[in-house]
Amino acid sequence: METQDYIDGVLKQNRRIVAKTITLIESSLAAHQEKAKTIVDALLPYAGQAVRIGITGVPGVGKSTYIESFGLQLVKQGHRVAVLAVDPSSSKSGGSIMGDKTRMERLSLEQQAFIRPSPSSGTLGGVARRTRETMIVCEAAGFDIIIVETVGVGQSETTVASMVDFFLVLMLAGAGDELQGIKKGVLELADAIAINKADGNNIEHAKKAKIEYEKALNLLTPSSKIWSPPVLTCSAVTLDGIDEIWQTILDHRKKLESSGELADKRKKQALDWMWALVEEGLRDRFYKNPDVEKSLPQIIKAIEKGKTAPTIAAYMLLNLHDQGFSESE
Repeated sequence: METQDYIDGVLKQNRRIVAKTITLIESSLAAHQEKAKTIVDALLPYAGQAVRIGITGVPGVGKSTYIESFGLQLVKQGHRVAVLAVDPSSSKSGGSIMGDKTRMERLSLEQQAFIRPSPSSGTLGGVARRTRETMIVCEAAGFDIIIVETVGVGQSETTVASMVDFFLVLMLAGAGDELQGIKKGVLELADAIAINKADGNNIEHAKKAKIEYEKALNLLTPSSKIWSPPVLTCSAVTLDGIDEIWQTILDHRKKLESSGELADKRKKQALDWMWALVEEGLRDRFYKNPDVEKSLPQIIKAIEKGKTAPTIAAYMLLNLHDQGFSESE
């Protein structure tokens, strides 16, 4: 396929070509990467209007069930929903997210929905780059709601929060100490916390957990001057609270748009993306430098034996890279 065929196919909302374009983006072949850059650049003016939602949650919270119920509700309202995943662990685990099309069976059958896992090359940066570009493709293809699910733990939450407008953290109630194991950093990223599985005998536990989370959030400084993250309860099974969460996302968007915060946030995200790509490119060039490749094993051995200080070794490697770069120029 020619580059223009990909661009035209995406803009015509051809699902098969949207999928093929994302596959091209995910390819590590240099020729594919060059073509992908041209396509993404051409599609950029048609993107940016969608509501971008990041969703994370503790293990066992029922994230896939929640996303499916949430997505189905949005489709019923006439929205076109794309579900993407950031999984930095997939190269080690085989990628649990790869089963999401079977876990979200009902949503995957909807013509107005598109579910896409992001396989990893072992680095979170690589996944993040592909996910951002995939978002642009999906938005250009007319999907007006993009849900980015974080599958990994730790740094992946920060990465997903840096590419979305609204970051939702799903939590559980009735599982012992509600606040145990919750990282302060994740709560600081949240635009809202939703306590899932608030149904049956768990409703009272959810209400108690809601109070605990509200207390925890009061101790933190909100990331926005005009938005205080609410704590909500919901059930992906009974659908209670799902509409309230969507309304919260719309309220958040309205406030940020009217204050200009959303535009500023998107600008900052675009710059962060650029610098992340610069760092990734520099790291890649460094390790592919022939002089560095040749000297690295010896330098590592010298450090391990205590013959060279790490500071000296780092200086030597950077010097080798600079010399190699100058010579190639």
